[in-house]
Amino acid sequence: MKMMTRTAGAQGELRRQAQVVRALGSEFVAAILEAGDRQLQHAPQTAAVINGWPDDPSSAALAMRFNAALHALARRGNDTRLSALYQREHDDFDGALAGALAAHDAFIVRWMREPTQTNEVARAAGFAAALMGLRVSTGMPVELVEVGSSCGLNLNLARYRYEFGSIIGGDPASPVRIAPQWRGTLPVAAPIEVVAAEGVDLNPLDATNPASRERLLAFVWADQPRRIERLKAALRIARTHPPALTRGDATLWLPERLALPQDDGVCRVVFHSMVIQYLGARNRAAVTEAIAAAGARATDRRPLAWLSFEWTPGRERVALAMTCWPSGEHRVLATCHPYGEWFDWHG
Repeated sequence: MKMMTRTAGAQGELRRQAQVVRALGSEFVAAILEAGDRQLQHAPQTAAVINGWPDDPSSAALAMRFNAALHALARRGNDTRLSALYQREHDDFDGALAGALAAHDAFIVRWMREPTQTNEVARAAGFAAALMGLRVSTGMPVELVEVGSSCGLNLNLARYRYEFGSIIGGDPASPVRIAPQWRGTLPVAAPIEVVAAEGVDLNPLDATNPASRERLLAFVWADQPRRIERLKAALRIARTHPPALTRGDATLWLPERLALPQDDGVCRVVFHSMVIQYLGARNRAAVTEAIAAAGARATDRRPLAWLSFEWTPGRERVALAMTCWPSGEHRVLATCHPYGEWFDWHG
C-alpha cells in the first residue's frame, strides 16, 4: 500500500472512527477512513465540512457519511480507480482516495449533508426477542409504532426469520435470515403477531425507488457482503409489503399517534434504533415525554411498551432497553453489537 503525506481534519474524526471500525471487525473501512484522513487536502469542500462540523461529529456519524459517499461512488463505477479498490483489484488506498476526493468533492459534500441511513435489519433480532417475551407476559398481539424508520424495514420484522440457537422466531420461510451470536438466556419461543405497524421519519426512503435502495446499500460496510445481501432481501420484501411511513417530525407526530384509540387486547409498542443520537436534547425530551404520557394512560387491557436500541449516553456500549406500562417497569434486556451481530441477553 502506498503511503502519502498525512493531513488530518481539525477534529481527527476520520482517524478516531477508523479505530472504532477496526475494533468492530472492518479492516477495509478502517483503511478507507485513514486514507481519507491523509488525503483530505485534495477535497477542500469536504475538508471544510468535516473541520467545521457544528455538532458532535461522532453522534452525527460524520465518518460514516464520508465512508458511505465513497462506497456510493465505487458502486456507481464513476471512478474506475476507486471501484477497483473496492473490488480488491489493488491496495493503493491513498492513490484511489486522493483521486476520488479531487474529482468528486462536490458529490461527497452533498452526500455528507444528508442524514445517515442505516436501516440495519439485524437489529430487529433484539426487538423480536423482546416481542416474544411480551407475547408470553401479555398474551396479546402488538401494534408497532417506530420513530426514525428510515425505509421502514424493521416495521416488517414479523416477516423475517430469527435464529436464537435452538429457538426459531418470526417467519421460518423468510428469505431474510437473522442469526446473531447469542449470549445468555435464550428468548422464549412465542409468535410475533403484528396487527398494525407504522413509523415516522424526517426523510423516509422508498424501497421501490432505486436511488433510495442504493443509498441504503452504500451505508453498509463494503467488506460485509452478508449484510449487503440481507439488506437486499429485506428491500425485496418491502417492495411487496410496503411499510406505512409518514414524513414528519417525530416530536409532533408521536404525541398525535399515541393519542389515537388503542384496541382492547392489543399491546402498543413504540420502538427505535440508533435514532436518539441524532436528536437534540429538546427533541429527545419531547419524545420521552410523549411516550411517558401515553404510558400514564395505559391499562392492563391496553398496555404500552417502549423498546430502545441505542448507545448509552457516554457511548460506552449499545443497550436494548424496555419499559412497560401500566407497571412502569424498566429493564435493560441486552448489551448489543451496534449492527446486531451479537446480543448479550440479560433476560
